[in-house]
Amino acid sequence: MSNSKIPVVCTLGDGIGPEIMEATLSILEAANAGIEPVWIETGEKVYLSGNTSGIPDTAWDALRSAKVFLKAPITTPQGGGYKSLNVTLRKTLGLYANVRPCRSLYPYVSSKHEKLDIVIIRENEEDLYAGIEHRQTPEVYQCLKIITVPGTEKIIHYAFEYARSFGRKKVTCMVKDNIMKLTDGLYSTLFREIGKGYPEIEQELKIIDIGSAQLADTPERFDVIVTLNLYGDIISDIVAQIAGSVGLCGSSNIGEKVSMFEAIHGSAPDIAGKNIANPSGLLNGAILMLGHIGKNAEAVTIHNAWLKTLEDGIHTADIYDPKVSKQKVGTREFAQAVIDRLGQKPSHFAPVEEGSGQVIQIPAYVRKPVTRILVGADLFVYEPSLSANELGKKIDKVLLNSGLKLKMISNRGVKVYPDGHPETFCTDHWRCRIIDSDQEGKEYPMITAAHLLSIQQAFLNEGLEVIKTENLFFFGTERGFSLGQGE
Repeated sequence: MSNSKIPVVCTLGDGIGPEIMEATLSILEAANAGIEPVWIETGEKVYLSGNTSGIPDTAWDALRSAKVFLKAPITTPQGGGYKSLNVTLRKTLGLYANVRPCRSLYPYVSSKHEKLDIVIIRENEEDLYAGIEHRQTPEVYQCLKIITVPGTEKIIHYAFEYARSFGRKKVTCMVKDNIMKLTDGLYSTLFREIGKGYPEIEQELKIIDIGSAQLADTPERFDVIVTLNLYGDIISDIVAQIAGSVGLCGSSNIGEKVSMFEAIHGSAPDIAGKNIANPSGLLNGAILMLGHIGKNAEAVTIHNAWLKTLEDGIHTADIYDPKVSKQKVGTREFAQAVIDRLGQKPSHFAPVEEGSGQVIQIPAYVRKPVTRILVGADLFVYEPSLSANELGKKIDKVLLNSGLKLKMISNRGVKVYPDGHPETFCTDHWRCRIIDSDQEGKEYPMITAAHLLSIQQAFLNEGLEVIKTENLFFFGTERGFSLGQGE
């Protein structure tokens, strides 16, 4: 084993964080893992000192220098004004890939799925987790779902490269592209395109709802899963739980310059300081970290010792079962049991082989030129007193002789004018789609931004409050906006 010391930024976190970090580092030290902790403070104390990000400014230089972060769970104080530190770290440091291996440890950890062995690769920076929300009217709130071409390309390439590097046979992409045809549709389109470069890997697309049901029922049919941020957050906890326990799983957060490793569970303040927390989640995060920094032999030794400890029935309270467990131990005692088994291999489970830690390389993103044509705009109007027909007729009057026309009004995505249905419930938030008046017989001829600005002024003059606009574009021949339901 290598004796070189590699600096790793560490934080004790909150709740059970200090206990499981101490246990994890004791195992790494006993295994001669060769890391040098560089300590920073994060979490609740930092939040309550007045820093709403949960991390001091001085910590960023340490993270950029070491490029590796082993993070214990932290507590985000309840109430407004505090941003999730995990989301801040992932986005600020460009940690685009969240990797969560989940494996059944049956019969030593209770599970109905003894053959479960899944890696979930979750996009880590975009989607609804961009956290861009607005209250636009008294009745309507909005959260923007941000999906980008480079972000999608990176995570899909990473999933295929991971499968290739680790000998995985199948990659499944889970989306909801039957409803969100642009955002989730981008994932399915790029998955098919990028997948052509990996002909040796089986590939499938799954709608996220039935995919999640199949994960809970027959997880053995899956191998590597790649998906969007929110879906990945949900299904990774589902898979970890049905594998045996959320408390056992670690995760990687991979970036081009910095990477972060952690347990997937929270800070569990209700059991803090009682020496009963299971350190396995953070330990497995540390094992992933060791592979990432080239300490493959050390990662394998610790992983096999951990499996042997579970096989020997040495269990913490969260997984203790009198039917298979032989000894209930605390946090420190569990760590010592792993240390005592360093150099040993499991007999029931297949031993982990050396070389399991690899750094995944993906192609650099290349921006492609695309022709963009402005063809209209959706004007979102706050109007609590008019019906859909009354609002539509008023806007038709405003647009008379303007060269533009109102194609439709929708409410919560459903067309309500013209030819709406009386059963449709409407709020005070209306989307008004404005396009060219079709004088040339084309559905979407190009118009100018000046046209749209003049229409906004005309709306204002008529007492119509425009609270938001979204320009409508074609990108080449591809429509860059969704149709309304019923349009």
